[in-house]
Order: sequence, then structure tokens, then C-alpha cells
Amino acid sequence: MQAPTTYTFIGGARGRWTVTQMAAVSGDALASVPALDVQTGEAQHDADAWALRGVIDDAQYITADERGRLAAVQPPLDRPEATCAALIPIKKSPAWWALDPAERRAIMEERSHHVEIGMRYLPAVARRLHYCRDADAPFDFLTWFEYAPAHAEAFEQLTATLRASEEWRYVVREVDVRLRR
Repeated sequence: MQAPTTYTFIGGARGRWTVTQMAAVSGDALASVPALDVQTGEAQHDADAWALRGVIDDAQYITADERGRLAAVQPPLDRPEATCAALIPIKKSPAWWALDPAERRAIMEERSHHVEIGMRYLPAVARRLHYCRDADAPFDFLTWFEYAPAHAEAFEQLTATLRASEEWRYVVREVDVRLRR
């Protein structure tokens, strides 16, 4: 098994992505910034407003079958036509983390259908999930999405469907950062 890869999302005055909108969906907002940069590793940053770090680790939350189905249709990130993106950091409640892992899985898949919902929007909306709960971070997950402008409505449907699920009752902090390049 490959070691998890760390990504750093740096909000500040410069970056590859221009921030078009920032909104606190629940809980505290992040400081407003004009740009975002995404770097692999423990990136250094000076005088930026914030930096969020997370790791990708495919061993969590999904089964081998689900991983295979996702890999079969998941497009690569950084496609030339995918000039829209969203960074959505999420923190879940202590009640969520107090649940038995099997119960969390049941809420995510058997009742909220998290993977199934995501599959409906592939390959139009590429995504990558970063874990950061164990890193003493302000969020538990950093979700990164990329899509072409023609698929902006599909992305809105995806987020609305997930936010209406049982799983989202446990979200205590969520920030929606929209981007263009």
C-alpha cells in the first residue's frame, strides 16, 4: 500500500485559482482571500490568510468494490476544460465521531448513499477527498472538486443532494470556496 499523499490548500493573495465566492454554509467562515494555491506536500507559506492540509488515503470509508467502480469513471484532476473548482472543508460533530464506525458507514452508504450520489455526477465532476481529522486541524475533511463551466449546474445538484442527506445532520462546520482558473 502506498503512503498517503499530503496536499496543502493555501488561501492568500496569489495562487493558480481565483476565488469567485466564499460562504460559510455552517459554522465559522474562513478569512476571505482573492486566490488559492494547491500544493503537494507540507507547503511553506508566508503571510497568507490560511493553509489547510489533508492527506488522500483510499483505505478509509469505501469498500474495494466502491473504489473500483469510482476508479473506472473518475476523470483525472487538472483537465484543461475543468476551469471551475470548489474547495469545501467539512467538520463533523462529536456525536458523529462517537458513533461506531459501522454505524457511520451505514449512515453514509445505506441511508445517505454518499458514493452512489457521487457516482451520478462522474465523470462531469472530478473529486478528491483529503482527510485531516487526525492532524489537529480545524476540519475533518477537505473536499476538492473540478468541473467545466458547462457542468456547474450538475455540481450544484451534487452538493444540494449531499447536504440534504442524513449524513449532513452531523456537519457542524462547512465552508464553500468557489474558484476559477
